[in-house]
Amino acid sequence: MKTVAVANQKGGVGKTTTSVNLGACLASIGQRTLLIDLDPQGNASSAFALDCIEGRSVYGPLLGDGAILDCVVPTRYDHLFMITADLDLAGAEIEVARLDNHLTRLRAALDPLRQDEPFDWVLLDCPPSLGILMTNALAAADELLVPIQCEYYALEGLSKVVRVIEQIRKCGANPGLSLAGIVMTMFSRTNLAQQVIDEVRKHFADLVYDTVIPRSIRLGESPSFGKPIIDYDPSGAGAQAYHALAREFLSRH
Repeated sequence: MKTVAVANQKGGVGKTTTSVNLGACLASIGQRTLLIDLDPQGNASSAFALDCIEGRSVYGPLLGDGAILDCVVPTRYDHLFMITADLDLAGAEIEVARLDNHLTRLRAALDPLRQDEPFDWVLLDCPPSLGILMTNALAAADELLVPIQCEYYALEGLSKVVRVIEQIRKCGANPGLSLAGIVMTMFSRTNLAQQVIDEVRKHFADLVYDTVIPRSIRLGESPSFGKPIIDYDPSGAGAQAYHALAREFLSRH
């Protein structure tokens, strides 16, 4: 089992879109996938038309109350499971910070999954902040996947993520954490978008995925219908891009 944090402290970069659709595409090719919604807003949960079930988020396990396997719910898609978010997660930013080993609470909660390996992949959809939930995700993850919008400030946001990774390593919370991939999202056929991609590849070389996710109205619409893009618009450019991303993701592993 491999745990992958999908994170960027900048909002609106396609992070949840990537978590949801990468998870759905991995499941569609038989990979047992668990998507954990760590954002109190619960956007990943609503993207699968799953209500945020009170008491079934990772909030309890973070505080040492209950087993994480009890929080897992099936989706309507084979091989794809979720732990939904709820508003209690907003309080975790304060409550978890007061506890011992506050950076590694999620890592400890996920230990039973590592031992039993009921899933091939655990995807952690992180909130767009550098708070306690994101740092717990980075401490729990084997690696980090960073979606970056094809815009001017992309490298600035990425540099902050890199600094956080170094801090997580140095403090001993997760010495083995690696930045395993960068996914360029919301690509449009403009000179600026191509220049941003070229600049990111110049600095991060092979870490940047070949697959680029296009800007797509259908990708923006699909969460309101409670469907991943491969169900909502299976023949569209967004679905094709996320299928390609899933294949490249697996080939890199």
